[in-house]
Amino acid sequence: MVYIKRFFLMLQFLTILPVRTRFEASPEDYGKGLVFAPAAGLVIGGILAGVFCLLGFVFPCFIAAVFIIVSYIVLTGGLHLDGLGDTFDGVFSNRPKERILEIMRDSRVGTNAVLAIAAVLMLDAALLAGVGPSSAAKVIALMPVAGRIGSLIGAGSSTYARSGEGLGKSFIDCCGIKEIICGLVIYFAIFFIIAGTAGLVISVIPAICAYILVKLLGRKIGGATGDILGAVCELNQVAFLASAVISQTLGVRL
Repeated sequence: MVYIKRFFLMLQFLTILPVRTRFEASPEDYGKGLVFAPAAGLVIGGILAGVFCLLGFVFPCFIAAVFIIVSYIVLTGGLHLDGLGDTFDGVFSNRPKERILEIMRDSRVGTNAVLAIAAVLMLDAALLAGVGPSSAAKVIALMPVAGRIGSLIGAGSSTYARSGEGLGKSFIDCCGIKEIICGLVIYFAIFFIIAGTAGLVISVIPAICAYILVKLLGRKIGGATGDILGAVCELNQVAFLASAVISQTLGVRL
């Protein structure tokens, strides 16, 4: 029962889907529930892949790709894009640690945030269009899975950077190496089932990227926050899409 509860908690937190839970959830449930973040990503990806298949009858690939990104934003409520913007506003402000953390909490949007979000969305759309129609549905289904393994690895391999409470504290404090291992098993299984051996090989890249990204982004503040986990998720999706395009260029199709 606890695993079902945590899976639905992840769906409720990571999407705008009308998931109604009557469970009492503790901070531990959220942190350990990140094990199911890749599975929640597959739900998001499955919906987006279905939307793409419908749009493919009406629009050319690039226009359909743009609609998919818009659908992704709506489906996730822009949760991780908000974290991406806050992270870039803070980390690239060239300020001391405490000031960086203040900027990341500020609801106002700065230039770095706008540039980072715009760049990521443009890359997402362009790379999706570059995949081509034959593999697009699989890539779209796997994209949110690759993103959310980033949040899991980021949380499980970091300490919380703030001294007080914050949105990411439960996730980071209660997620550890055990959750990373179990989440990776789910993650690799999803990639293998959907895309076979080629998918399994490509899946290694986002997993490695996630660890590198969280260490780079958290270096100035001595750890991670919920915003950084969101940023890693979005950047991980770009890394996966780029890997998919490069693999096709090399003759390896998902």
